Amino acid sequence: MTASKGSGKPEWLMLRCAALTEVHAKELALARAAASKTPAGKVKRASRARAPSPAAAALEPHFTHFDAAGRAHMVDVAAKDVTRRVARAGGRIVMKPATLALIGAGSAKKGDVLGVARIAAIQAAKRTSDLIPLCHPLALTRVAVTFAAEPAASAIAIEVTAETLGQTGVEMEALTAAAVGLLTIYDMCKAADRGMRIESVRLLEKSGGKSGRYVAG
Repeated sequence: MTASKGSGKPEWLMLRCAALTEVHAKELALARAAASKTPAGKVKRASRARAPSPAAAALEPHFTHFDAAGRAHMVDVAAKDVTRRVARAGGRIVMKPATLALIGAGSAKKGDVLGVARIAAIQAAKRTSDLIPLCHPLALTRVAVTFAAEPAASAIAIEVTAETLGQTGVEMEALTAAAVGLLTIYDMCKAADRGMRIESVRLLEKSGGKSGRYVAG
C-alpha cells in the first residue's frame, strides 16, 4: 500500500489510528455523560452504606462463639458485670394414656419416675459445661424442677428454673436440665411405651445481664 502524501506513513496505518481515536472519543463522551447523571450526594450515601460504622456492625446478629477467623472459642466475659441471672425452660413428653396412668400411680417398674427425673434434671444443670463444650462453668445458686400432668394431651410437662450470680446467663443450664429430665422419664418408662415423644423444649424466660429480660411469645 502506498504512503500518504506528506506524512511518510502507510495509508492503512493512518486509517487505523483515526478509527482508534474515534472509538476512544466516544467512550470518553459516554463516561462523562454517565458521571454527570450521578449526584455527588448519592455516591457518598452509597459509600456509607457499604461501610457501616463499628457501632452499627456490633448490633447486627452474629455468632459470638466464633472469632474473627471463624474458629470456635469460649466467649470472654471478664468485662461483664456480675448480676443476678435467672432462666426458665420447659418442654414435655407425650405418651400413651396408660403410661401416664402408671406414672401417676407410682407403679412403673423402675419406681418413682418423676422423683428420679427431678434429680437427673438438677444434676444435668450442674454438669452443663461438661456437656456443651463452649459453656462457662457456673456456680448455680438455685435449680428448681416442677412437673405437671396434662391428661388432655396425654403428656407430662417439665419446667426448670436456674439461677446464678455471675457474668453470663444460665439459659443453657435450664435447657439442659429440662431435656435431661424428659429423657429420664423416657428411660424410666420405655419398657412400657417406646413411642413416647419429647417436644417443645425451649427457653421460656430469662433475665439479667446486658440483654435484659426475654419472655417467649
